[in-house]
Formats: sequence, C-alpha cells, structure tokens
Amino acid sequence: MQDKEKTEPFINHLLRLRDNPDEGDARAALATLRHGLTQKPGDDKAIYRYVVPFLTTTPSPWRDQVYFLVASLFAWHPGKKEQGEIQGNMGAHFAATIQSEDDRSAVDRRFTALLSADSDDLTDYLRQAVGFLRSRQPAVPINWHRLFSDLLNWNHESGYVQKEWARRFWGKPNKETEQQSANNS
Repeated sequence: MQDKEKTEPFINHLLRLRDNPDEGDARAALATLRHGLTQKPGDDKAIYRYVVPFLTTTPSPWRDQVYFLVASLFAWHPGKKEQGEIQGNMGAHFAATIQSEDDRSAVDRRFTALLSADSDDLTDYLRQAVGFLRSRQPAVPINWHRLFSDLLNWNHESGYVQKEWARRFWGKPNKETEQQSANNS
C-alpha cells in the first residue's frame, strides 16, 4: 500500500503545483482549487480543468467526489516542500496536535466526529479537520497520498480506514507518530 500511495498520479500532480509555484499557472491553479471549497465537491466548474483529466473514464460518484474534495483541501493546506515526505494517516496527524492533557478531550471530540461521519457529511468534517490541522502552530502537515487512498475506501463495509485512523490516534505511539510529533514541536 505504501508504494501505491507514493505513486498516485493525481496527488503527485498536486504536489508539483505546490513545489513549482512559478511554473505555468501553478499559483492560479491552486487558487482556483481552493475556491472549490465554497461549493460541494464537483460543483465548481472552474476546477474541472485541473481534476477531470485524472478521473476514470467510468463515472463513479464517490470516487469523483473524492478527487474534487482532495484537490480543494490540498490547495488550502498543501504543506511545504521542505517538510519532506509526510507519514501517517489522519489519526496520526490528530495525535500530533495533542500537546497537553487539556488538549486531549477537545481533540478527542473533534476526531470522533470525523471518524463517525458518513460519506454524505464527510466533506464538512474534512474541511473542519484540515482547517484544524492547518491552524495549529506549527501547522500539522498531511499525508495527501494516504488521505486520498483512505477516502476512496471510506465506505468499505469493514470500516478498516476508520479503525486504522483510530489505532493511530488512540493506540500506543509508534515511531511514525513519535517522529511526526517531534517534527511538529
């Protein structure tokens, strides 16, 4: 799974826009993609030119929605090239925001709401989650390859994505979580 995460052409395209802001219309593309957050994923026709080339030829409402949503969220909180490759999932990212026991209950509530979101409400919860990670000092970077993959599998009947996020948030810290926490301190 790790190798597939790193080779997703769509996410690599977004990372190139971030990493090469002076190339072509990269800045304008990111600004346009950010504007997509003002509407439901896929409703802002201005972002089609940046997303539709990556959609599969067979329409899939959920898959298409994930592409549009991730593109807009990425443009809002792309992270920095200097941060290098980001590891972990949203559970690890949320765990990295807890700096004291006072933080824990508020972050727990926010994270539980995200985990409990069904696909119809997920867009709103993800906007809030990304905004929360973006607002931290320093901002918590997101593993966009992993988030994209996880969202595509959000509706899996086993709920394995949500369980894996929960393991990374409430489970014993592993090297990945500890490293991310150290990088954000």
